[in-house]
Amino acid sequence: MLQFSSMASNRFPTYFTSLRMNKRNIFFMSFVTVLCSCSYLIGNLKLSTTTTEFHRYTSCTINATTTAAAVKTQTTLDFHPHHLADDLPHAPPAARVNRFPPCLYKFSEYTPCQDVDRSLKFDREMLVYRERHCPEKEEVLLCRIPAPYGYRQPFRWPESRDAAWYANVPHKHLTLEKAGQNWVRFKGDRFSFPGGGTMFPNGAGAYINDIGKLINLRDGSIRTAIDTGCGVASFGAYLLSRNILTMSFAPKDTHIAQVQFALERGVPALIGILASMRLPYPSRAFDMAHCSRCLIPWGQYDGLYLIEVDRILRPGGYWILSGPPINWEKRWRGWDKSREQFKAEQDKIEGVAKILCWKKLIQKDDIAIWQKPSNHAHCKITRKIFKKPQFCQNQDPDMAWYTKMEPCLTQLPDVSNIRETSGGGPVAKWPDRLTSTPPRIISHDVGDITEEIFKADTDLWKKRVSRYKSLDQQLAEKGRYRNLLDMNSYLGGFAAAFVLDNDPVWVMNIVPVEANVNTLGVIYERGLIGTYQNWCEAMSTYPRTYDFIHGDSIFTLYKDKCEMEDILLEMDRILRPQGSVIIRDDVDLLVNAKNIADELEWETRLVDHEEGPLEREKLLIATKRYWTAEAPSHNQ
Repeated sequence: MLQFSSMASNRFPTYFTSLRMNKRNIFFMSFVTVLCSCSYLIGNLKLSTTTTEFHRYTSCTINATTTAAAVKTQTTLDFHPHHLADDLPHAPPAARVNRFPPCLYKFSEYTPCQDVDRSLKFDREMLVYRERHCPEKEEVLLCRIPAPYGYRQPFRWPESRDAAWYANVPHKHLTLEKAGQNWVRFKGDRFSFPGGGTMFPNGAGAYINDIGKLINLRDGSIRTAIDTGCGVASFGAYLLSRNILTMSFAPKDTHIAQVQFALERGVPALIGILASMRLPYPSRAFDMAHCSRCLIPWGQYDGLYLIEVDRILRPGGYWILSGPPINWEKRWRGWDKSREQFKAEQDKIEGVAKILCWKKLIQKDDIAIWQKPSNHAHCKITRKIFKKPQFCQNQDPDMAWYTKMEPCLTQLPDVSNIRETSGGGPVAKWPDRLTSTPPRIISHDVGDITEEIFKADTDLWKKRVSRYKSLDQQLAEKGRYRNLLDMNSYLGGFAAAFVLDNDPVWVMNIVPVEANVNTLGVIYERGLIGTYQNWCEAMSTYPRTYDFIHGDSIFTLYKDKCEMEDILLEMDRILRPQGSVIIRDDVDLLVNAKNIADELEWETRLVDHEEGPLEREKLLIATKRYWTAEAPSHNQ
């Protein structure tokens, strides 16, 4: 009992302590409950007031006094892209100061790298002064080349083959100098081109028919040709009807505007000369080379110029020579040398052709034709007899941009037997040649490019060109454009798409010398034509050469190499008034390009990539507006 009482007395303090703590907890919980309830009521009252205000101000539309809180209550999530081409920033009006005024009229036919005044500073030996000599950076014109007063859109092909407006090429010199050879005639407001030439006064058509009786020009085995010293390019113009695409070239010399006439006619041509540098084409490019009284000293300099022709001829390709010294026995009296001189000149040519292992197929009247061997299996044996030229050692046969010619024979790729064609086998006949896998790709001579890549590229550009036509109605209109330029051609897919679509155009395919892989040989094996170019320099052509210019990643390629404005100024120089441009590149670069193009007074717009707005690559579409020099005054 005593023990129980003692235990009970000990528990009472503990009990009272616990009771006091419970009361405290109940009081705290009650206080928190009341506080939360008040907060809820106040918050609900405020929300109700805000909603009432919102509805009062937005019964129809949100007016200018809408509160920020009200706007927030109506905001919806937007998952659409906000970097569409149409949303890209434009240069502010203050920044659009015209930095590129019109040039003086005297520059209307300015060719920066073939400027006559600059050329006189260079060596006359081997006509070096007529090669490319580009201006220094401080000499580059920062103005827009004017078209002549009265300039008109050229005639459409095929009418343009036979006619050109006088206002576009205001030079009558050739109509007088070549009057007896039917190069060009003038009447009224236009020139006409009867198709004559120095060695074919009866017309290029009849002359080509004569050649066609000696070699087959119609079975598709000959597709690419080069005409050295082309005049107004009637030879190339008339070969087009036989599906032979000719690269015509001539220097800028006393035959004023001959290449310009060719381009105005819608015929492929470049300013160029055989002097000390290789021609800007890859090895094994042309099925046929032609010279009709082109005045090139073929037998001089140890046959250096024929050695260069050999480099660019395909295995089994033809070289055609007409005019002096061919048929000198009958013609010498009308020419300016003696019988002995002409005989010696032809003997030299025959000798060089022999040591190049060419076979003379035929000589009939004024025409002689040689053929390059399909491989060098036999030619290697003859090097024991002919001490020179020896085969070139340790050089790239396709390197041809400011590359000195050497008196050595470009060796064809090895073959396994004497009947095999070097370089991966023969190309397919035209038109199958366009889409057949080129031999350079089959033999793995162009980096990692495979047959699958080649075919995928062809399909890709068919789709892209189809979209281009939906974006540029002038491009879609057959016959509106004739001369096209692709500034970065890769495998030639852009040009091939137009051929496959039967468009009456030709494309000058450019492989920039800065490209990662030299693919110009592939382009020629497809039956297309082109040249090398460094776009930090001017192109070897006249102003207003092209109706349409295409550039794929051209600004990415030349980033940090030269100024974007220099490239765009050159494009403006060689683009015809009302001609168009499509450039595809990274969006940041195209925003800058658009600002410069606006300063050139082009009409421009940015368009999203064909795969949609999420692609960084966009399209800049532009049209050069029509403008000309002012009308000449009476005393000019």
